[in-house]
Amino acid sequence: MGIGLGILLLVLGLVLLFAINEFPASVQEVVDPTTVGWILVVAGGVALVLALVTQRSRTTRVEERHEI
Repeated sequence: MGIGLGILLLVLGLVLLFAINEFPASVQEVVDPTTVGWILVVAGGVALVLALVTQRSRTTRVEERHEI
């Protein structure tokens, strides 16, 4: 999971929450789009935080020795 996936999940969740007003009846019978939107927002936030934390801890140190 990277930063891009976290942002994608956040955007999809926010679109489901705020941008789409009506869903087809067949979709609303199976799942609640608002609940799915909140789940995607939370998952996107967690993925974004994890990506930033793991990226920060990936610093490497290279040590070179030159013999004269």
